[in-house]
Amino acid sequence: MSRIVVLVGSNRKGGNTDLLAKAFADGASDRHEVELISVADYKVGPCIGCNSCFQKEGNPCFQQDDMQQIYDKLKVADILVIASPVYFYGVSAQLKAIIDRLHNPRRDAFNIRKLAMILVGAATLPELFDAILMQYKLVLNFFNLEDGGTVLVRGAKEKGDVRQGDSLQQAFKLGQTIS
Repeated sequence: MSRIVVLVGSNRKGGNTDLLAKAFADGASDRHEVELISVADYKVGPCIGCNSCFQKEGNPCFQQDDMQQIYDKLKVADILVIASPVYFYGVSAQLKAIIDRLHNPRRDAFNIRKLAMILVGAATLPELFDAILMQYKLVLNFFNLEDGGTVLVRGAKEKGDVRQGDSLQQAFKLGQTIS
């Protein structure tokens, strides 16, 4: 049994990203311990590039926010899943702040071996996910992580649109098959 942390990058509770993340968790929960971490529940400031975390013992960030709680959860995870709405060809700003704050020596204590991604966007453009998927591949390579798979949903503009079609089933199946 693996520990899976799903970073849910939408502030909109019950929205498309939330629904997809929950479908993934439902699929994975029979075989794994799954925790959903919603950016809506945490206050995390952006990295300012001061490098104080590289210079102080214990690698603390000078920002007194909720990022420490997220570090603690990621430290015990085996698999990380990033779920995000697509905003102007990128992940949400709240999720990006968390990802940027992972550029910290504390990440060396993480046991994460696999990364997966769930993305949902309103547009239907073929290249909608290209920039994010390029970063995803770079992260897999840089950290030598296994690719856990992706779920990519286009055309989900309104809250709940992912209930139409097979998007929720795709997320559920990814949860079932991830190991």
